[in-house]
Amino acid sequence: MTDDNRAAILAKVDDSREQAVELLRKMVSIPSVTGDELAIQTFLHGYLKDIGLEVDMWETDWDEIKKHPGYRPVELGYEGRPNIVAKLKGTGGGRSLLLNGHTDVIPVGNGEGWNDDPWSATVREGKLWGRGSCDMKSGVASHILAAQYLKELGLTPKGDVLINIVIDEEVSGHGTLDTVIRGYGADAGISGETSDLMVQPACIGRIWFEIDVQGKPAGVQQRYEGVSAIALGQKIVAAVQELEDHRVATVTHPLYPDALDSLPCLIGSFQAGTYPSAFPATALLKGSIGTVPGEDHEGVKQSLVDKIAETAAKDPWMKGHPPVVRFKGYDAEASEIPQNHPIVETVGRIFTEVTGKEPTISGRQGAADTRFLNSYGNTPTVIFGPGSTSVMHADNEYVSVEDYITSIKVMALSIHDWCNG
Repeated sequence: MTDDNRAAILAKVDDSREQAVELLRKMVSIPSVTGDELAIQTFLHGYLKDIGLEVDMWETDWDEIKKHPGYRPVELGYEGRPNIVAKLKGTGGGRSLLLNGHTDVIPVGNGEGWNDDPWSATVREGKLWGRGSCDMKSGVASHILAAQYLKELGLTPKGDVLINIVIDEEVSGHGTLDTVIRGYGADAGISGETSDLMVQPACIGRIWFEIDVQGKPAGVQQRYEGVSAIALGQKIVAAVQELEDHRVATVTHPLYPDALDSLPCLIGSFQAGTYPSAFPATALLKGSIGTVPGEDHEGVKQSLVDKIAETAAKDPWMKGHPPVVRFKGYDAEASEIPQNHPIVETVGRIFTEVTGKEPTISGRQGAADTRFLNSYGNTPTVIFGPGSTSVMHADNEYVSVEDYITSIKVMALSIHDWCNG
């Protein structure tokens, strides 16, 4: 690629800044809480067709995906929730690249805690605000625009570019899994998940769990004859904290030097009792465990089961009425590719070219759909996106406009270098 072409790509992104912001504003303004992705996917299907890409849009066959080992039980099916793969067909002879992102977002409640309407896509203070701006519609938009601008410049690469835009990431990741089942893959991939523009060859895993605690019922006047599930539950909370302390002290990974941040193991919900003046005989605790690449995923689950059993065995009541541990809901394995993989080198080198800074190579402190691409899709995938993981599910979610523009530049040059290589 000539220096003139590289300069033309960067100038094209700069000259199209207003258009880029408006596309992202439009995407953020379309509510797309998990389960309600049809409107955003329909909009993007039309946009991708209009810019001249080949577009495949389909709905996941729930019965078929259940047969795959990567499937995890979910409560909502996939009718009216299509996935998209758009293709920028290469001229031939180059390496292919898959760009992966999701458009579903987490709920916003009633908008409490937000300075603006969560779907307003307000631009202020150099930031674009709104649910999904960070996680991860800005990443998706940077993929689309990178391919669009190359096409408009007449710089269509040799290798094919696949833009994979999926649903259900926040609950299961089945959208990406289904693109693998459908046969989509590439020589390498880039996920636009939140990374603060860090180059991330790895992501953590996440395991959700529930613990049922049964106390001994009693009347409120004779409460001294009962065993409080709240008191028992407090012992379970302490046990889970002990498990986190042990994991933080013993589990290591070079991309996760701060184990305390990377390995959360906590109770996030504690529901007990049924009535203010009734004795609390039952409790339901819910929580999650973070894992790092290389860990035995099922072994981590068993460590929780063992810890709760150990705690119960020491309690006069629980040793005869042990709590029940269930793994229910989100269940994602950690994943990584080698730090010296060529796609990691490519994205890092181009980040330096665009920003003048050395890239930070790190592990993402959140789960990502890269686990399906790496494990089942034969598509080694690195994470690089403009959003910040620290604000991805927060009220007043935002993305830096400058980071978004930088991401488009890095994506465009990464496509050109990788797919012409």
